[in-house]
Amino acid sequence: MGNELKGKNGLPLLFGVMGDPISQTKSPAMHSAALAAEGLAGTYVPLHVKQERLEDAVKGIVALGYRGVNVTVPHKVDVMKYVDVVDEAAKQIGAVNTIVNEDGVLTGYNTDGIGYIRSLKEEAVPDLSGKHVLVIGCGGAARGIVYALLQEKPGSVLIANRTVAKAQELADEWAHLGAISACGVGDLAQILQESHIDIVINTTSVGMYPKTGELPIPAELLSPHMVVSDLIYNPLKTELLARAEAIGCRIHNGLGMFVYQGAYAFEYWTGRPAPIAAMRSAVLSSLQA
Repeated sequence: MGNELKGKNGLPLLFGVMGDPISQTKSPAMHSAALAAEGLAGTYVPLHVKQERLEDAVKGIVALGYRGVNVTVPHKVDVMKYVDVVDEAAKQIGAVNTIVNEDGVLTGYNTDGIGYIRSLKEEAVPDLSGKHVLVIGCGGAARGIVYALLQEKPGSVLIANRTVAKAQELADEWAHLGAISACGVGDLAQILQESHIDIVINTTSVGMYPKTGELPIPAELLSPHMVVSDLIYNPLKTELLARAEAIGCRIHNGLGMFVYQGAYAFEYWTGRPAPIAAMRSAVLSSLQA
């Protein structure tokens, strides 16, 4: 174990996160805290990578001896072309957010969906089997979450999107994994009158800082029995969550997903259990900074 937790020639471990833009990322604060908590000598840095330099940047992981990197917007899909191996779940999801360098062989994983589900189960809904779930949006984040959600054997998953065709495409693609259907956001009022929804998950950026007053769906569509979850963690309590809480819903924000996707990445890189408490604390501190 000690051997694999050193960088090249016994140097400190190197990690980073590639994205464009990248200055807003909380990953360096979180992973630096994780390395310190585990007593590992290493550095985790933000890497500003433009689209046209992505291939070069991925080659640089090997050339510079990075143990691993995270990949964020807008590179999660394109980066799949440049790694050597894509994990099966990441292949299904169609996006990679974590790369592990094993002696020059780069393997791409997706820890977003599993990170979200781990957080949702620990913080709000311990058992997802048989639950009826509404997912708002069908972008990259939604794909990771819906794929991971379907592994939990929910009763049904309904994907609501502004463009119905896009949501239907995703529902058709994964129809073999469970009961999954699609609708337009505008049709939700009627659908929610006719069907029971246990969990509402917002995967869109509607309500994120600085446009914190916006709602992804009208608040009057929520009912007190629902668990309402929002992937956004800045602010920690979005307008959607504030409205949901006000009518008695159980609420769940995106902080846990961010921490757990990072935790899974840390575990892939180091082979050690991630120090969750230290990571969560570091993210909360950086949000308040």
